[in-house]
Amino acid sequence: MRSAESGPRRLVLLRHGQTAYNAEKRIQGQHDVELDATGHAQAAAAAPYVAAYRPTRLVTSDLARARQTAAYVAKETGLDAEHDPRLREAMLGVRETMTHAEYAAQAPAEFAAFLAGDWDVVPGGEGLAALRARMTDALRDALAATPAGETTVAVSHGGAIKVGVASVLGWPDEAARTLRALRNCHWLVLEQRPGAGAEPGRVVLAAYGLTPISSSERL
Repeated sequence: MRSAESGPRRLVLLRHGQTAYNAEKRIQGQHDVELDATGHAQAAAAAPYVAAYRPTRLVTSDLARARQTAAYVAKETGLDAEHDPRLREAMLGVRETMTHAEYAAQAPAEFAAFLAGDWDVVPGGEGLAALRARMTDALRDALAATPAGETTVAVSHGGAIKVGVASVLGWPDEAARTLRALRNCHWLVLEQRPGAGAEPGRVVLAAYGLTPISSSERL
């Protein structure tokens, strides 16, 4: 039988639960919005399934909606959540707090580009390069700190997860835009086996868009 130490290191990336801004189709970015009642119920439902991966470490964005989601995972696992600001959502400048309808009415061409994944058009925004750099560093660091055969859970945000995961997997920008962002309290799984010598192994996408209802993955 293969020992746990010879297995892959695993990173489970969980998107936070729903907020009122999500329900209203309002731009959140780094605006600090808490979970609504639905979001709390989503997090409570997802947490036991995420805990079934038997994580040994829990990290989270320091924004309230992620911290509150991580608290449910912490309760199920007994782990203390570590805050990593690099896991925050993209900062979306002057468009934060606007509804999609308001954004489309005020700047239709910019809004269309934003929906297509070109976040560099947002005035005062963080920009894709900066988001990609910090998320890539955060995810790689989380994997590197996870011993072989063990699992880390990270709670983050839809756009940030999409950009960061595509980068870690080595996808070109155009391919990354074809990846749908995770829905609230859905999760994905990255795995990394040891590489040759001192080199890190290839990161693979082992599962995507898992939910308490649809997940049937063998843990």
